[in-house]
Amino acid sequence: MKVDSLEKLMVEELKDLYDAEKQITEALPKMAEEAKTSDLRQAFEDHLKQTKGHVKRLEEVFQELDVSDREKECKGMQALIQEGEEMMKQASNAMTRDAALIVAAQRVEHYEMAGYGTLVSYAQQLDHKKVVELLQQTLNEEKQTDLMLSQIAESKVNVKAK
Repeated sequence: MKVDSLEKLMVEELKDLYDAEKQITEALPKMAEEAKTSDLRQAFEDHLKQTKGHVKRLEEVFQELDVSDREKECKGMQALIQEGEEMMKQASNAMTRDAALIVAAQRVEHYEMAGYGTLVSYAQQLDHKKVVELLQQTLNEEKQTDLMLSQIAESKVNVKAK
């Protein structure tokens, strides 16, 4: 598709995030299984449920915009997940691995926050009020997850990994 308008750019970016969220739903169970800190494991399990909701919310956005083709491969998320897997393999003990899991997860969260933040702005500019509402809800949840991961890192994991 030729991207020659803000509307088309927004749709392409929505497709990118849709694939990213689906990739995350596959990665999170593995991350939860690897996590040794119970709070971190629970955070990943909780975020998996939330991420499934993000996928559904994006499907609502596509419906609102009357977009049926959602196929696009998110290479950025593929790279972030692959990098996280490599970091986990390099960690030689459980606490260092948990710290690596957190940094990998926060990179993913920051990627998503950048995408959702931009899309909220596009949707506002294009006067898609319902889309703004749906995307802002997901952006808020991504920010909350990022904060929770920081708290787990600072209060437990990094202290023990030190």
